[in-house]
Amino acid sequence: MPQTPARGDIRRTIGGRLKTLNLARATTWSFYFIAIGLIAGLGSIVFHYLCQLGIHYFLDLLAGYRPPAPAGEHHLLTPTSVPFNRWVLLFLPAFGGLLSGWLVYTFAPEAEGHGTDAAIEAYHNKGGYIRGRIPLIKMIASAITLTTGGSGGREGPIAQIGAGFGAFLATTLKLSDRERRIMLAAGIGAGVGSIFRAPLAGALFAAEVLYRDPEFESDVIIPAGITSVVAYCLFCLVFGWGSLFDSPPFKFQNPLELGPYVVLALVLAGTGILYIKSFYGTIRIFRIFKKIPNHLKPAIGGLLTGIIGFFLPHTLAFGYGFAQQAIHNELTVPFLLSLALGKILTTSFSIGSGGSGGVFGPSVVIGGAMGGAVGKLFHMWMPGVVTQPGAFVVVGMAGFFTAVSNTPISTIIFVSEMTNSYHLLLPSLLVCSVAYLVSRRWTIYSRQVKNKLDSPAHAGEFFVDILQSIRVGDLLPMVKMVTLIPQNMTFQDFKRTFAQTRQHYFPVVDDNQRLVGIFSINDIREVLFSPDIQYLVVMKDVGTSDIIVTTPEEDLNSVMKKFTVRNIDSLPVVKSDDHGILLGMLNRREVISFYNQKVSEMESRRIAGAG
Repeated sequence: MPQTPARGDIRRTIGGRLKTLNLARATTWSFYFIAIGLIAGLGSIVFHYLCQLGIHYFLDLLAGYRPPAPAGEHHLLTPTSVPFNRWVLLFLPAFGGLLSGWLVYTFAPEAEGHGTDAAIEAYHNKGGYIRGRIPLIKMIASAITLTTGGSGGREGPIAQIGAGFGAFLATTLKLSDRERRIMLAAGIGAGVGSIFRAPLAGALFAAEVLYRDPEFESDVIIPAGITSVVAYCLFCLVFGWGSLFDSPPFKFQNPLELGPYVVLALVLAGTGILYIKSFYGTIRIFRIFKKIPNHLKPAIGGLLTGIIGFFLPHTLAFGYGFAQQAIHNELTVPFLLSLALGKILTTSFSIGSGGSGGVFGPSVVIGGAMGGAVGKLFHMWMPGVVTQPGAFVVVGMAGFFTAVSNTPISTIIFVSEMTNSYHLLLPSLLVCSVAYLVSRRWTIYSRQVKNKLDSPAHAGEFFVDILQSIRVGDLLPMVKMVTLIPQNMTFQDFKRTFAQTRQHYFPVVDDNQRLVGIFSINDIREVLFSPDIQYLVVMKDVGTSDIIVTTPEEDLNSVMKKFTVRNIDSLPVVKSDDHGILLGMLNRREVISFYNQKVSEMESRRIAGAG
């Protein structure tokens, strides 16, 4: 006779197969994320080449304007000897705005603005879906805007390239909305982490930027970490390793310096609020003039940018080189203040008018400039305390972007990686915390939601989470005692009981009052209309012994599943250690009412907290 496999052997076989399935799934998803990282890295490389070519042929060859580059970047083409011409610089941003405006509003209107908001919107409200053409249009339009003098950053278009490919891959593979959202966010991390040479910060940024509250999308961190590392390595293989900025070995070693840093945090918060109001005020103004075609508005914004650039050319284009000079304490206070305030206006006009570009890059320059100005002033007033004004530039970069984006954790890591300066983590943490607390009501990313509770992407999950947090025992006051039906009662006798009650479900008990069955009004219809058998039928025959019960320890999510699967409205609540002892009946209506009450309480606490 064949031998029956031992139970332990069966368990080991099943366990081995499950491990094999989990390994295969992990391997498959790793390939997906590596592919997203490769595409995002290639996108960063192409975009960086486009920007270098644009700066050479537009700003250098036409206007003779050659802004300095940060230490981690070098000119790909030899600079020309064309003399500086302010008049060309006056009209060049308008020309770029006209080209990019036509391109965007003709082929992909969703690509206007700073890009990251569009990816956040897709995550929360569109199941992670992004049209395939948007990343390409965004890349070309942004390169035109930024290299003709428009003020903006590189993270917006790169974020959309990575996010767009992640969404495309998920759609092609017919994955779920949740999986598409994760791949979209992983693409954001890859793009941002590679172009700014900050892979860890890119992964954290993708998980943090989705919400206004200090909350992370935990499902995103590991996938974004994989994509960001791959994209970063690919980008650095082409353009060299190292950080974007070169920073002296700054060190924090005097607690008295925390006072000036607190002042810096307040200055950055105020400047950040000004930046946000200027940016969205410009957007509202341009939307008022509906008779002006949308594709012409970036040209008007470009002209306004050019007017500022005519007098303050250092406020145009990227401005990273000036932030580098500020780190090395090479700029004056008036220059730094004009750079920060002028950059607020040029970015508002360039991007707020419908031009294409990011807002993180300008934030780095504005924050660094304000930090440099505050640092130099304190260095003049108390040179024994503030010995290195350049350190305030680095901390200012982190604090300012935290103030405008509500992403304190990833921003601290961002600036540390971008400047290769990890000894300023303590003052950065202080400044970012204070700036965040002061300015948390405002954000440059208008599509951020407050937290997961407010995200449509998590609506169903929170329904389940809340139900799982509530036990049947919490509803015992709502559990109703009902009339018990003896198992030997005849149907004729039951009719008299039925006439005096409004019960819909009737538990059947034996002589010891132990639950042995249950029936509903629907179960008695057949007997009710068969008078010949009413004296022969006892209630034990009517009830079913296959009883679906719940216990005080069971959560309401399981209870709702039982209601739904069997399409019943009431469940017997029995003792956990003895399912024969009935505690009462729990109705579906009471469960839903209790859930709604809990949600209302949570919403009231959320509103009170926001106030």
